[in-house]
Amino acid sequence: MTKDVLITICGIQKRDGETDEPIETVTPGEYYFRNGKHYILYEEVQEGIAEVTKCMIKIGDDSVDLSKKGASGVHMIFQRDKKTRTSYQTPYGSLMLGFDSKMIRVLESEDMIHLNLEYDLEVEEEHLAECSLTLKVQAKQPR
Repeated sequence: MTKDVLITICGIQKRDGETDEPIETVTPGEYYFRNGKHYILYEEVQEGIAEVTKCMIKIGDDSVDLSKKGASGVHMIFQRDKKTRTSYQTPYGSLMLGFDSKMIRVLESEDMIHLNLEYDLEVEEEHLAECSLTLKVQAKQPR
């Protein structure tokens, strides 16, 4: 895959039996492969906040790490069949998040990576939602 990529992220939350509208983001980014892991780098802009958030996704065999640094900061770790916790720093204070990963599926081809992630989300030790995240990384210019 090329270094310059197009990243599509789609997230869906299901709460109390109701499914929220999907939230989709499409953004340019960078990709590289090192030590058996895929790295995806991109920038995120939050509404009403001038500072850009730098994001990195690291995909391994049974885990996905998502780090964000900027106005908000977090390091989320998703491990197959494991529960993880992290502190999410926002401009308004911090929240304790928990992730109970149910499924991590990665499909690779020469010019694309497709990740499906399903997990339960907790906020301050209270179950909030069942979540589904789809990540598609594709070469801007196929080889």
